[in-house]
Amino acid sequence: MAAPHGAGDKGDTMDDMDGAMAGAGTGVTADGAAVGAAGAAAATESAAGGAAAGDGRIGLVLEGGAMRGMFTAGVLDVLMRAQVECDAMIGVSAGAALGCNYKSRQIGRALRYNKRFCADPRYAGVRSWLTSGDVYNVHFAYGVVPFRIDPFDERAFAANPMGFWCVATDADTGEPAYRSMPRTMDMPFLRASASIPIASRPVSIDGRAYVDGGVSDPVPLAFFEKQGFARTIVVLTQPDDYRKTPLPHMRAIHLALHRHPRLAEAIERRPGMYNEEIEYVRERERAGAALVIRPAESLNIGAVCKDPAELQRVYDCGVHTATEMLPRVLEFVGRDHVGRRDVPYTTRIIAPQRSI
Repeated sequence: MAAPHGAGDKGDTMDDMDGAMAGAGTGVTADGAAVGAAGAAAATESAAGGAAAGDGRIGLVLEGGAMRGMFTAGVLDVLMRAQVECDAMIGVSAGAALGCNYKSRQIGRALRYNKRFCADPRYAGVRSWLTSGDVYNVHFAYGVVPFRIDPFDERAFAANPMGFWCVATDADTGEPAYRSMPRTMDMPFLRASASIPIASRPVSIDGRAYVDGGVSDPVPLAFFEKQGFARTIVVLTQPDDYRKTPLPHMRAIHLALHRHPRLAEAIERRPGMYNEEIEYVRERERAGAALVIRPAESLNIGAVCKDPAELQRVYDCGVHTATEMLPRVLEFVGRDHVGRRDVPYTTRIIAPQRSI
């Protein structure tokens, strides 16, 4: 992921670690309490606030995709400069990491810190993985960068009433877990959303282990529609003709994840499930319920990129695509979703708001 707070995307390395259509998995309520399938349905109804379909609320759904997330960063910066304001967003892995900058209104931040630190061994790389079990260094990427060097604006995040949701995967069940963060960023859960199996350690939260949300719900459009968002902007990081194919080396993946067999099974299922989920996005697009922003062709960038020029290239692709689509975006959201809130935008590095 191109992380919110500084980490690059750990999601989506094993064939991009996307996959798995959303199902009746584990839900997480706004206060973070895990619930079962029936409870998840109740939490969904509560979160929707009884809203009927077509109540005018606009949702934003962000796919993950490792450093393809720089495309998403470019799209979000265009939306922020145009002051397009959705009512809530949900992100997976890089989508969640970058989406928090949309809620905190920090234009250009995702590109800035990723270009600055992409080649820094303190940030990410084999050494970090061998010494800590995480490709992206937890202390530096999720601590030093976001809270000291290029601070994430926690105050603006809290002040912006836009809803913020994040998706991770329960490592024991292989099912999705959803968490709402209306005012406070839940850093452990956000990190879990981008913690790719094998390349990163599972993140322990309240006695349960969580990994990359792309395993279980890579494009959570169906989930967000159940929250009452009948009209959504969906940002994808693969072109329209992209299809996932069965993963090679599944035997090795099962062996590596022998402590989490359900997770390995979810990884094996994910190509077909991902394709089904993308087809649902296309159906909603054809129905006029979703406006999809996607690259015209493959972005051709790896999960880890140490070349700032490549990050800039992918970001610029997102800016170009979103700029071309901006008239359609403005028509889709309507005047009521442009420049309606007082939380200011910034393009500058802000002063630290906490110590680490």
